[in-house]
Amino acid sequence: MRYEVIVIGASAGGLTAIGYLLEHLPADFTIPIIVVQHRSKDPKDLLEELLQSKSKIKVKQADEKEKIQPGVVYIAPPDYHLLIERDRTFSLTSDEPVRFSRPSIDVLFESAAEVYRNKSVGIILTGANNDGVAGLAAIIREDGIAIVQNPEEAEIQVMPLASLAANKIHHIFTLDQLRAFLVKLNKSSNG
Repeated sequence: MRYEVIVIGASAGGLTAIGYLLEHLPADFTIPIIVVQHRSKDPKDLLEELLQSKSKIKVKQADEKEKIQPGVVYIAPPDYHLLIERDRTFSLTSDEPVRFSRPSIDVLFESAAEVYRNKSVGIILTGANNDGVAGLAAIIREDGIAIVQNPEEAEIQVMPLASLAANKIHHIFTLDQLRAFLVKLNKSSNG
């Protein structure tokens, strides 16, 4: 099976977890990675620059109507929901927060499931709320892969535990196991 998108949701503690994953992915990683990290509304937020400094893959903020490209890590901008459109471009909305969050993990994951169906991979990392539960359920309904960070390793266990309690998850991984899985998935999707 070729997978065409990886969506990652994280909240408290996410910068460390995402940074670790990106630091250990190879430069030839081609599956697009789209990240919602709950973040401040501060325009001086340096999330993309911090992640780029750790990553061999290009990291950038997702832009309105931007076409999703292989080999790029896209980060949801602060204070906007990030959605994937049928033509595989991004759209940004300032609709009401979902579970107190904008950007919302659920909004991104649900749109990824709708567009990429069984070729999507959803990953929930550390965090302090239950954003991502409904989005991961949407990916599971479309026969995509659902992954949760091992709660014992997560800096904040609430988000992984909420996803585990509500969904039949395919994999529970430490960050090292997740990195190895993603590298293998990328090879099989390109082979």
